[in-house]
Amino acid sequence: MFDALSERLEAALGRLRGRGRLDEQTVDAVLKDIRLALLEADVNIMVVRRFVQRLREQLVGEDVSRALNPTQHVVKAVNEELTRALGQDTAPLDLRARRPAVIMLAGLQGSGKTTAAGKLAQQLKRKGRHPMLVACDLQRPAAVEQLRVLAHQVGVHVYAPTESGDPVPVARDALRAAGDTGCDVVIVDTAGRLHVDQEMMDQAAAIRAAVDPVETLFVIDAMIGQEAVNVAKAFLDQVGFDGVILTKLDGDARGGAALSVAEVTGRPIKFASVGEKLDEFEQFHPDRMAGRILGMGDMLTLIEKAEDTYSEEEARRAEEALLSGDFTLAEFLDQLQQLKKMGPLTNLLGMLPGVGKQLKGVDLDDSQLKRVEAIIQAMTPRERRDPKKVLNGSRRRRIAAGSGTTVTDVNRLVKQFEEAQKMMRSVMKMAGGGDGRGRGKGAVRGQMAQAKALRQLQQSGQVQMPGGGLGGFPGLQPAPKRKKR
Repeated sequence: MFDALSERLEAALGRLRGRGRLDEQTVDAVLKDIRLALLEADVNIMVVRRFVQRLREQLVGEDVSRALNPTQHVVKAVNEELTRALGQDTAPLDLRARRPAVIMLAGLQGSGKTTAAGKLAQQLKRKGRHPMLVACDLQRPAAVEQLRVLAHQVGVHVYAPTESGDPVPVARDALRAAGDTGCDVVIVDTAGRLHVDQEMMDQAAAIRAAVDPVETLFVIDAMIGQEAVNVAKAFLDQVGFDGVILTKLDGDARGGAALSVAEVTGRPIKFASVGEKLDEFEQFHPDRMAGRILGMGDMLTLIEKAEDTYSEEEARRAEEALLSGDFTLAEFLDQLQQLKKMGPLTNLLGMLPGVGKQLKGVDLDDSQLKRVEAIIQAMTPRERRDPKKVLNGSRRRRIAAGSGTTVTDVNRLVKQFEEAQKMMRSVMKMAGGGDGRGRGKGAVRGQMAQAKALRQLQQSGQVQMPGGGLGGFPGLQPAPKRKKR
């Protein structure tokens, strides 16, 4: 996600390391690199010019020239401008206006509208809503069938006519059907074309006039590049929309669409599709995305994913296992299965500060997690509780055969788990003043409660993390390298 842009911006900001002051010549050099980074990311030229101009106004001046930490100051300014270009504020759906609330999706063919409709339905269902999917892309029978399949997977109602025809009366009939079935949200999937044409625009505008949606969302492929601005302008002028859904953001996207559409249209990006699975669909937060681009991670989204995945009881059991110091392979298997529900491992690790750039060239295939899961599942409950004592050579060979792996794989997992156990006990001992086996839990619970409280304050804007409000990672300074012995 934005890997190339992140690397170029990091290289540009690297010019500032070790400098005590920020002079105009240095600012010009950094701005030139930032401009090239944005252009190579397919950001619209007018957006780039405005971005660089606003950034220059922030950086060139008396206050900046006296800055004691120029790197931190520039990173803060770039972060603010990225957030502004991406839309500034989070824009949630407003479905309170009427019932059923109609959401209409529009965009080019191949942009991912139908899949986005299914993902949006799943997200709304998880929040206690009762959505209905409506097929108004009647020119393509495959699109109608795809929507039926998605509705079945999500477990929601679908209104999909078996024959092609005029989608406007279909949309009207769907509203009546939604009332009869008790659905409180109607998601209308409209037709698209490979290119913008008047027939498509007229049809989308007619559907919008017929159903009067509370939200019209423009769906655009994040990999479309420079063309994103032209397509978005055409839809805005002829159909109109209230927000944007960015799709395929997990692909080889340069980021140009994300950084251009919101700035040019003045409409917020509301959702981002970050994978092929139905649950790989996120509410878009401009400030968090800016942090990801600058390598500062996105801990709040990671925490929210964990909270969505874990029930309170599951979280309590996991906490007890960690605090007891007796975290076994059985608990580890449970955590692994929960982790898989949160999404691809690469995406999750990319949300950790400073980790994204370290992942370049590293194979993090989720099949590795499946291999570990298979090994643990091939063990007996007793073997999971105490592998160090119980696992002899014959047992390890049996586990390898049962899991489709090798004895070397089994040995590696057991050794790594033992090291992780020792590390956790050491951490518990240092944090709680105990021995790592349950004593000192009160102090750790207190620290965990403090961390939760701090996150709530940070979300409400009442407190900022250290480091100039940049999450405690001033200047993107790399971790010091250990000296070789």
